[in-house]
Amino acid sequence: MSVDTAVPSGVRGIARISARGDGRGGTALPVLDGEGQLAPRRTRSAGRGATVTLVGAMSGPLGGDHLTVEAAAHDGARLHIGSAAATLALPGQSKEAARYDVRLTVGEDAELLWLPEQLISVRDSDLRVTTRADLAASASLVLREEQVLGRTGEDPGRLSSRLTVRRVGRLLLDQELSCGPGAPGGWDGPAVLAGHRAIGQLIVVRPEFEHGMPGPALLGEAASLTPLAGPAVLVTAVAPDALRVRRVLDEAVRTLT
Repeated sequence: MSVDTAVPSGVRGIARISARGDGRGGTALPVLDGEGQLAPRRTRSAGRGATVTLVGAMSGPLGGDHLTVEAAAHDGARLHIGSAAATLALPGQSKEAARYDVRLTVGEDAELLWLPEQLISVRDSDLRVTTRADLAASASLVLREEQVLGRTGEDPGRLSSRLTVRRVGRLLLDQELSCGPGAPGGWDGPAVLAGHRAIGQLIVVRPEFEHGMPGPALLGEAASLTPLAGPAVLVTAVAPDALRVRRVLDEAVRTLT
């Protein structure tokens, strides 16, 4: 009788962040923990919220790696999460795809800003990203994702991403995009990226939108604002480079918040 002793390849890394109101109008971080490639650090913030910066403790993710971020802004908390640098999806010795899962929870009268730097899909890499946010009725969320297909002068790797947002259990958004070698045909055509190599999306959920929802709008030549079925809007942008995508999304954040 043979025994299967195979173990998953790659590195496992997880960051856990939990924010709670401190009873004095501020925000405490009772849980701030990182393992493997992810190291969350509390950084200086203006105002009464808490700011956390994710620092990469090593390069990657590489093929076969599995990274997870679990962040919760509990009732009354204000939490802003960013990253110290762009994330590079790199090829590894394993033929398995790398995975990066983000799980966000926002409680009543709480606010969470998820604003990491860009994710860059390097040639020959394979990364699957899933981001899921679950919100209470009076929660606010600002969530930005930016993806760059290849470094300068380089073909992209394979990148698949899925973004799901629910409010009080009701689906606001469930969107999936796959790019690069092996992706469904047409991903680089006029109906999707139209030859662009930088992609950005911003979702803003605010209870105030129930009484005044922004209308649909074009934001420049290759960006749009779309109201969702709830107090939320989605901004989507494509551009030749990450800088132009960031400019569009930054202006949308200023306008919407």
